[in-house]
Amino acid sequence: MLNRRQFAALAGGTAAAALLPEFSFAQTWTPPKGVTVVVPYPAGGPTDSLARLVAQEIAGPLGQSVIVENVPGGAGAIGSRRVAQGPADGTQLVATTNQTHATNISLLPDGGGYHPVKDFAPIALLADLQHILVVKNDLPVKNLAELIALAKKDPGKINCGSTGQGSASHLTLELFKAKAGVNLTHVAYKGSAPLLQDLLGGHVDCSFATTPTVLGQIQAGKLRAIAVASPKRSPHLPELPTIAEAGVKGVEADAWLGIFAPAAVPEAALARYRALVLDVMKKDSVRETFFKQGMAPNVKNHTEFAAFLQEDIKRWADVIKTANVKAE
Repeated sequence: MLNRRQFAALAGGTAAAALLPEFSFAQTWTPPKGVTVVVPYPAGGPTDSLARLVAQEIAGPLGQSVIVENVPGGAGAIGSRRVAQGPADGTQLVATTNQTHATNISLLPDGGGYHPVKDFAPIALLADLQHILVVKNDLPVKNLAELIALAKKDPGKINCGSTGQGSASHLTLELFKAKAGVNLTHVAYKGSAPLLQDLLGGHVDCSFATTPTVLGQIQAGKLRAIAVASPKRSPHLPELPTIAEAGVKGVEADAWLGIFAPAAVPEAALARYRALVLDVMKKDSVRETFFKQGMAPNVKNHTEFAAFLQEDIKRWADVIKTANVKAE
């Protein structure tokens, strides 16, 4: 039986050796038992939908059942910590967001009890949730310049809702306030449902809300979209300018969704999952499903994801420190 060195020599030396992990690991590893994908949020949200779609797609190739388990609480820290401290045999993954892996480390005591880089191995980044700046219909502004002018005319009078203290929508608001030089009064809600209810009822003036939360209301004419806090326009609202295009630079605040494994998982398992998940994201049917659910597919492999994660952690740490944001 050929060993690794002999195989590489016969197949062409250095180039073959570089390809060998893909050949031996990604093609042959199978989990010793069923796989659990932990979602550290309640069922029904975007992260849950993403996890269930991916789980369904990879179960067949793995030859094992792949179930999704919702473990909500603690700003996503409870489920994330469970995976970080769980078995490292490749039978447990976590499908999660920038909250658990980019901002909790700066917001929660002891980062929530885990380290987003040291305790996890990235599989892939899959999609973005863009934040749309929306205003209630009777607020007398039609564009970003008018909103800024109104906010500067009477500082603090305009209130802006978020899905919670320290949430992605709250941090996007703080980033916008700093870059635009405006004073908006933050109103924290316990999730997107009560926020949307008060937006529609006219009790809150504006919000940076994710596309799935407000897209239907924008299309129905019940809320007015002003701009998108993203480096690129929304594929769901292509006529809507980015905040940079509307005149304020540096407010790029996409929430993201990705998959991680515990850091100590064998390389064979990591290679297999990374190959499978990237294959899943090549399917038109999967990308179309993501789009229909308000997500913008944005695939990064594990190397790209790792580099991006380091940058995202630092970026939000700076915002949190500057705005003196404290978690509830």
